[in-house]
Amino acid sequence: PNNNNMATSVEIPLRDTDEVIELDLSQLPDGEEVLGILKQENTTLNIWLTLALEYYKQDKVQDFVQILETARTGANLDYPNHEKDQMTCLDTLAAYYVQQARKEKNKDRRTEYSQATQLYTMADKIIMYDQNHLLGRACFCLLEGDKMDQADAQFNFVMNQSPDNIPSLLGKACISFNKKDYKGALAYYKKALRTNPNCPADVRLGMAHCFYKLNKLDRARQAFERTLELDPTSVGALVGIALLDLNNKDVESIRNGIKLLSKGYQIDPSCPMVLNHLANHFFFKKDYEKVQHLALHSFHNTENEAVQAESCYQLARSFHIQGDFDQAFQYYYQATQFASPTFVLPYYGLGQMYIYKGDEQDRERAAECFEKVLKAYPNNYETMKILGSIYTQSDHPDKQDLAKKHLRKQGKIYSKVTEQYPDDVEAWIELAQLLERQQSTTTTGTTDGVQGALGAYGTATSLVRDRVKADVPPEILNNIAALHFRLGNLNEAKKYYEVALKRCGEESTHDEVYYKSILVTMQYNLGRLCEEMYQFEDAVDHYKNILRDHSNYIDCYLRLGCMARDRGQIYEASEWFKEALQINSEHPDAWSLIGNLHLAKQEWGPGQKKFERILKHEQTQNDAYSMLALGNVWLQTLHNPTRDKEKEKRHQDRALAMYKQVLRNDPKNIFAANGIGAVLAHKGYIREARDIFAQVREATADVPDVWLNLAHVYIEQRQFISAVQMYENCARKFKRRQDPELLLYLARAYFKCGKYQECKKTLLRARHVAPHDTSVLYNTSIVLQQLATSALQNEKSDLKTVLGAVTELELSQGYFTYLSKNGDRMKFDLNQAAKESGKCRDLLSQAQYHVSRARRQDEDERKMKEDQEREKSALREKQLEEERSRIRAQEEKMRALMEQRAQIQDKNKASMAKKMVEDEAPKKKSGGKNRKQKVQDDFVNDGSSSDAIVTKKKKGDPQGKKKRKLKTKKERGGDRQGSNDESSDEEKNPSKRSKKFSSKKQEQLSAKQKGKIKSRAYISNSDSSLSSDDNQPS
Repeated sequence: PNNNNMATSVEIPLRDTDEVIELDLSQLPDGEEVLGILKQENTTLNIWLTLALEYYKQDKVQDFVQILETARTGANLDYPNHEKDQMTCLDTLAAYYVQQARKEKNKDRRTEYSQATQLYTMADKIIMYDQNHLLGRACFCLLEGDKMDQADAQFNFVMNQSPDNIPSLLGKACISFNKKDYKGALAYYKKALRTNPNCPADVRLGMAHCFYKLNKLDRARQAFERTLELDPTSVGALVGIALLDLNNKDVESIRNGIKLLSKGYQIDPSCPMVLNHLANHFFFKKDYEKVQHLALHSFHNTENEAVQAESCYQLARSFHIQGDFDQAFQYYYQATQFASPTFVLPYYGLGQMYIYKGDEQDRERAAECFEKVLKAYPNNYETMKILGSIYTQSDHPDKQDLAKKHLRKQGKIYSKVTEQYPDDVEAWIELAQLLERQQSTTTTGTTDGVQGALGAYGTATSLVRDRVKADVPPEILNNIAALHFRLGNLNEAKKYYEVALKRCGEESTHDEVYYKSILVTMQYNLGRLCEEMYQFEDAVDHYKNILRDHSNYIDCYLRLGCMARDRGQIYEASEWFKEALQINSEHPDAWSLIGNLHLAKQEWGPGQKKFERILKHEQTQNDAYSMLALGNVWLQTLHNPTRDKEKEKRHQDRALAMYKQVLRNDPKNIFAANGIGAVLAHKGYIREARDIFAQVREATADVPDVWLNLAHVYIEQRQFISAVQMYENCARKFKRRQDPELLLYLARAYFKCGKYQECKKTLLRARHVAPHDTSVLYNTSIVLQQLATSALQNEKSDLKTVLGAVTELELSQGYFTYLSKNGDRMKFDLNQAAKESGKCRDLLSQAQYHVSRARRQDEDERKMKEDQEREKSALREKQLEEERSRIRAQEEKMRALMEQRAQIQDKNKASMAKKMVEDEAPKKKSGGKNRKQKVQDDFVNDGSSSDAIVTKKKKGDPQGKKKRKLKTKKERGGDRQGSNDESSDEEKNPSKRSKKFSSKKQEQLSAKQKGKIKSRAYISNSDSSLSSDDNQPS
């Protein structure tokens, strides 16, 4: 080709000559003609490439493709550096196929992508690391979508060699944007713009999208506007500015946004993005025909699945709002097939369509759709509300658990709503209803949900009265009354029901049909309330009043039947239940109640047929109550005393099969688990049965049957004390102290552990509660017989015990005789009662011997007791006589001591008198006196006992005579007594005596006086020693 910058022609050298053929680029001949020239002249590959590109520029695409495809094998490669031209040929053709695949209407995309892949692979073998080659291959990987990392590596390789390479910068920006690294993408776009400020407008469009994602809306608007300045036909920029205006949500902005979309539609009427946004606009304008036209046009003009999903969604909701649910379902479903994981609106609509269909499988599909919505928007309370409602209606326990979860989430969300908008009446009502449903799905026995619902309803009613200035709707009053009923506040419930009935009467003038319908429900609720308040006549009146106007209200027939049943009027109850079956012959509740009447009368066969009829019906074939009842029937036959031993195993297997079926349908059914444990116990697997009962009691402690079964297992394991404790705990917890069945179980436990007296007391309590129960009477007779037998066989039993045993034995015989003729064959064997009566008769025939033996033994014991009493009396008399003798001896001894003391006192008095006389004698007798005093002093100092003094007196001392004379002088004796008392006081109080001695020393007493003082001190000591038992002198 010419070397001029603006080449206007191409020269093709002729083979084997120096001549050329010049082709004018402005007037290129037909492609086939040029292709023939190129082949004929064996033209080099670079000329083929130049001509092909010229044909492409002139929009002669087929000629372009034909020339390049032929050049791959027909061009002359005999010139230097032909490898690069060969690589360029392959890359150019590959780029063309990639561009064709990008066209949204292309239906052969995969084929063209495959051709492009082959061409790039062939180019790799020629020059692998050429920048243009790598850029082309990277763009191709980027467009394929699943080779983004490979494209990123190739862009990085180019940028390492040429950091300012604009195509690689734009490719990196695209990759960062798809990876949601909007800041990184913006940085690459900015670098490309700085490298070449005159780059295409699409670069600024990419920057605008980055700003939008970064929530920099003002900068995004500026970028979109700059894009429009550079390229006024940029539909992407027009749509971007339009969306910014529409999102402002003011009238002027919306009008401007629609104008921009219309302008985009004028520029490119087939742009799917513009068509979808216009369809969305006309949906809110309620012009559904335009919506369908635009969305359908968009759908057919694109192969992009995300855009197709948006088009299908617009079509679906336009049909949905017009009530064409079949078409809406079709397009919602198609939208979900095209939609990306983040576009969940079609799933919301599809879920609504499934709910509309209404059957169980469609509800499950609807739940799956809403679960996907909830996964994308976890806090969407509308979705949670719908899911909670779906799962609450489900019979599957796992779904019910999910319902609890969603209801709890809704409660939190509604709590936030009521906190932010405390005056929103509807929010408070919704919260109350959610709390009601929460309580209905819990099994913990708590009333937190009911209390919370009451509080929410209370707030709602206050807002209605105070803010809205309106009367509270009767529906809310009815709900409040029902909540009070559940809490046991019966008077409050009655008050609200009466107000609700009054409001219904007032509102019926506005909508008579509706308010009359809810009036019936309120009357029924009031009847149930009257039942609980024991106002049975009023309850009957309410039910019958409803039936006069609404004879098909089955629940009223059932309640009237239940009331008759509770009064013991079985026939009347059966008639009411049959009345209900006249209205609905397959009503499961009516058949269940009739079946229970048969079971209560132990009519197992008829009762079994009623429950089997329920299970035969298609809608109730998995009715858990009926299957449990049948299992209980088969289990009950194992307790029949006249059961067939050969059929016992078959009945066990049938009961087990029923319980297993219930457990398969509902793995958390505690009654089925309890039944399985009972069957295992009958089969002898006691340990396994105990484990099951323990697990059931851990799951819920509110089922008394589980407690009883555990106690039964304890008895089988011979843990009788534990069984007794379990029975008593059950009676205490469930307030069944007067339950004859439980009392029988307790009595049996006492009997097993040998506590016959406690067993007898327990059975007598049961007799008081159920005097006509023959099983209680039979067991009482058994215990009386056992107690009497034990008493008679015990040789140590006294006459009273034996006579009492004979009486009880006679009573037991009479009971057994009566029971053998009038007993209940379903509870015990009548023949066995007759045998027990015979045993009692045999024991009574031997009773006279036991009575005689006891009488003799009693007489012997009486005589022995009399002898023992006599011996005891004699012994007591002997002991009393010995005691009296001992007391007399003590008294004699005391008397002797007292006499001896008196004698000593008299002697002391005489001695003192003598000394006083000697002191008054003349001094001439002092010498003799001194000798006498010396003797006296020696006598006093030597005398250490009163016996020595008495001995000396008996020798005929003349002083003894004087003392006997002085003994008659009472007055002087009294003085001596006072002196003795003083001496005694001195002895008791040494400090006082020492003070006396000190004062006497100060008075310089004579030697004789000192001798007197010594004598008096000695006498005082003698008196004290003699009168140790009596401190008073005689």
